[in-house]
Amino acid sequence: MVQAYILIQTEVGRARDVAGLIADLAGVVRVDAVTGPYDVVVLTEADTVDELGKLIVSNVQMVPGITRTLTCSVVRL
Repeated sequence: MVQAYILIQTEVGRARDVAGLIADLAGVVRVDAVTGPYDVVVLTEADTVDELGKLIVSNVQMVPGITRTLTCSVVRL
């Protein structure tokens, strides 16, 4: 199992809509609206890195209202 946090910037006033749409996607573990330079933080998981990449590129980044994403892979130290 691989996990990643996706930090999302949205169009002004769209954070709630984006968070709601992302929460329904398969592979999404948790969605939080936050303050600061990012508007929404998402914890995702998949069986492989390739599946995680497909989730991010084909599903998350296609949600209307998103302007930028930054993906941070989880590592076990």
